[in-house]
Amino acid sequence: MDTGSEFTWIPGDILTAVGVEVRKRDEKFVMANGEIITRHIGYAILRVDGFETVDEIVFARNGDLSLLGAHSLEGFGAVVDTERKRLVAAGPHLARQDVGAPYEANY
Repeated sequence: MDTGSEFTWIPGDILTAVGVEVRKRDEKFVMANGEIITRHIGYAILRVDGFETVDEIVFARNGDLSLLGAHSLEGFGAVVDTERKRLVAAGPHLARQDVGAPYEANY
């Protein structure tokens, strides 16, 4: 499980086969070697080992790694247990608490 990327990368043919549509075209990414590449992005509901989230997913091409990105992990509320090679709950989500004036919603 590679968590070295902000985004989750899944082969584009798989995303297309399950009905994920391209929503952003030619987004730029910097590779580890400094090379800049472009890939398309779509929106998907991800489910892994009982965890679920909605996220932006990169349409990976042949030769790209398939990986679960940090943004998806945060959405799952999970961390990687490297010893057992699986996802485990990260605990409660953090909530911001202001010490100043109370928040007023303007809906």
